[in-house]
Amino acid sequence: MTQRRWYRVLYCIVKPFLTILYPTKYIGRENIPEGGGLICANHSAAVDPFFIAFALGWNRPIAPMAKESLMKIPVIGFLLKKVGVFGVKRGASDIHAVKHALEQLKNGAYVALFPEGTRVRSREEGEPKTGAAMMACRTGVQVIPMYIPFKKKPFRLNRVYIGKPYVMKPEGRRATAQDYEVFTTELMDKIYGLGDGI
Repeated sequence: MTQRRWYRVLYCIVKPFLTILYPTKYIGRENIPEGGGLICANHSAAVDPFFIAFALGWNRPIAPMAKESLMKIPVIGFLLKKVGVFGVKRGASDIHAVKHALEQLKNGAYVALFPEGTRVRSREEGEPKTGAAMMACRTGVQVIPMYIPFKKKPFRLNRVYIGKPYVMKPEGRRATAQDYEVFTTELMDKIYGLGDGI
């Protein structure tokens, strides 16, 4: 079975259960561009990658980054690999994971990652990394900011917000480490700005 088929099968199995548990309205779906891109969201719960997947729909698979330890769990790790999830080592410069993500983006995939790197309970708690900005600058792909509510309400309507895509790139020159810092701050402002007033 191909990766795309694995993705669709698992999507169709998981979605009904999570939709019952967390009924969700996806606001801004029209902002998702065709042809791939880098989806960046805040991260507060283990179910967040599913919200990203359901926002795009079963016909637009995502390739999410996940902590490497998840990939080593029997059965779960096997299934994650089958649907295109790839592991990244936390607290280290994982060149292999970065190269894989860059290759996926250049090939027109939707790569999903959480700039904060781990689950946080508030914006103030997060320490966003510059990896997303670096990948966006190097590939020139569109970045799609997404806001997922911190508090998911079981059996009540939740709302996930998808922002307008944009490109990170300084004009006429190569991006620097300082540019990555500026772009990362801008990205987090866009993500959390989608949730302002909720």
